[in-house]
Amino acid sequence: QVQLVESGGGLVQAGGSLRLSCAASGIMFSIYGMGWYRQAPGKQRELVAAISSGGTSNYVDTVKGRFTISRDNAKKTVYLQMNALKPEDTGVYYCNARVGLGNDHWGQGTQVTVSS
Repeated sequence: QVQLVESGGGLVQAGGSLRLSCAASGIMFSIYGMGWYRQAPGKQRELVAAISSGGTSNYVDTVKGRFTISRDNAKKTVYLQMNALKPEDTGVYYCNARVGLGNDHWGQGTQVTVSS
């Protein structure tokens, strides 16, 4: 059974930092591309950051220079370090694991709220 369990969300003031974690089980973690998505109220879910199985990362323009995605294959965990948070970063953050076509898994999400 595949499980992705996010943690680390919460309420923070603008300019603050949070570190999200996503612990995976039931998959061969090292071969999966991992991603963090977020969904703000009334908006579609968007990709925030992704990291390939080989460690290559990419980011949506709005978080470049502020967020860092990383992975620890030994711990089967992917992280999202979020610095200089803005109110527009508010949303539910979801962890995603994907390899190939149709092999796609999601966590339950963790709420991030940034107050101004």
